[in-house]
Amino acid sequence: MKGKLYLIPTTLGDTEPLEVMPLSVKKVVEQLDYFIVENEKSARRFIKRITPTKSQPSLELMLLDKYSDDLETKNYLDACERGVSVGLLSEAGVPAVADPGASIVKLAHQKGIQVVPLVGPSSILLAIMASGMNGQSFAFNGYLPIDKSDRKRAIKDLEKLSKEKNQSQLFIETPYRNEKMLDDLRATLSPDTRVCVACDITLPTEYIKTLTVKEWKHVKTDLHKRPAIFIIHK
Repeated sequence: MKGKLYLIPTTLGDTEPLEVMPLSVKKVVEQLDYFIVENEKSARRFIKRITPTKSQPSLELMLLDKYSDDLETKNYLDACERGVSVGLLSEAGVPAVADPGASIVKLAHQKGIQVVPLVGPSSILLAIMASGMNGQSFAFNGYLPIDKSDRKRAIKDLEKLSKEKNQSQLFIETPYRNEKMLDDLRATLSPDTRVCVACDITLPTEYIKTLTVKEWKHVKTDLHKRPAIFIIHK
């Protein structure tokens, strides 16, 4: 019997793990000693918080980040081949969604290893849930271009696509550029286009608001260095 690959969500910020995810996540983490992680320090901190009695020295952590290539990670599931289950641990939220990990999940399918996704907070789904926009049709677009003219073009293209398909368009920005992003949306989109800003989701400082571009021009915000999801709908 091969081991399984568990996709383990983590918190979206400094909240108690069991406040935002089910007990089943804790039970799985307690059973595992092999983990594929984006950052060793934060992974160990999360594991300690959700299972305080687990032995840290016994953990085998394999690094997976945006710089990892298939040659480095091709042996990461060898434990599964030996019958030992492995956990793929997200840095924040759920693995393999706007987060490294899809290549490991693909490898698991190629090797005939069962993939088990666990329930936990996804900023993308939580944002669309709370936005009042189209939860039947939406698209996540990752980061928009940094270049000013390219970004303006991308924003207009997403607005056009939203109108044509009645589809909500989601994207993110590096947290220290959030305010600039909102300024660009105010300056580029049509006055009646709706914009949702959802930041610090699940945290005590959570801020989720949907307004038209015209209304956003009269709202003062403080989004600096706060993880945020932006959604537009024309």
